[in-house]
Amino acid sequence: MKFIIGLIVVTSTIFGGYVLSHGDLAALYQPYELLIIGGGAVGAFVIANPGNVIMGVVKGMPGLAASSPYNKKMYMDLLTLMFKLFSKARKEGLMALETDIDEPHESEIFNQYPKISKNHHAIDFVCDYLRLMVGGNMNAMELENLMDVELETHHHEIQAPGTAMQGVADGLPAFGIIAAVMGVVITMGFISEPPEVLGHHIAAALVGTFLGILLAYGFAAPIATAMLGKADEEGKFFECMKVCILSTLNGYTPQIAIEFGRKTIVSQIRPSFIELEEHIKEQK
Repeated sequence: MKFIIGLIVVTSTIFGGYVLSHGDLAALYQPYELLIIGGGAVGAFVIANPGNVIMGVVKGMPGLAASSPYNKKMYMDLLTLMFKLFSKARKEGLMALETDIDEPHESEIFNQYPKISKNHHAIDFVCDYLRLMVGGNMNAMELENLMDVELETHHHEIQAPGTAMQGVADGLPAFGIIAAVMGVVITMGFISEPPEVLGHHIAAALVGTFLGILLAYGFAAPIATAMLGKADEEGKFFECMKVCILSTLNGYTPQIAIEFGRKTIVSQIRPSFIELEEHIKEQK
């Protein structure tokens, strides 16, 4: 919703201000300029990025209009899930988790939290490292190093669409200048025409610069920033899981392990100790 409101504000204030200044919207309608700028930017985007990044941008666009799934409720469910897994391991031994981590989609514990279960990256992360713990041959330092390598790779992957969109934003003003220069070249062919004809062609050329800058800083750059923000939110979610797993591997009780994880959550959505404790009691 915030994303849509932002787009409306950008569009309405810029074009509304232009109209209020007695500007003619028809003068800004230059489809060929838009074709040059948009086509050039899209072509450069396709050349610069592999197919999975292109698809990541396409799939990520609709998600910008939705609220973040990584809210307080999601984190409380995650920490409660981790608490239940760690409690089971503490009471029955790590081997008792083998069924849950081998078939997480059939696990009674995982199925209590469908939103988390649908995030296959998160489930794979938890199950893979619990499986290594069940194996019993890795210490906390070795496991943390392995986690850091995986999370760095994962974070690079989920940031790629936002980085690609930032590249588009950086290139759009240049394509606007190209469109403007081409418009000036066309204008030179009408140099012997009356001033009103020349004025029309010069205005059309300048629209190219306007569109390039508007599309870059009014749309593409904010979209890129929003995508990178979504990637950071997902990265923090994985960091919370990492800290919880390492804490329990270091011998802390389930309650203390999830407290370590709670401290990684940003303050705006971090549940209090009491809120989390009550949520766990409700889920028992």
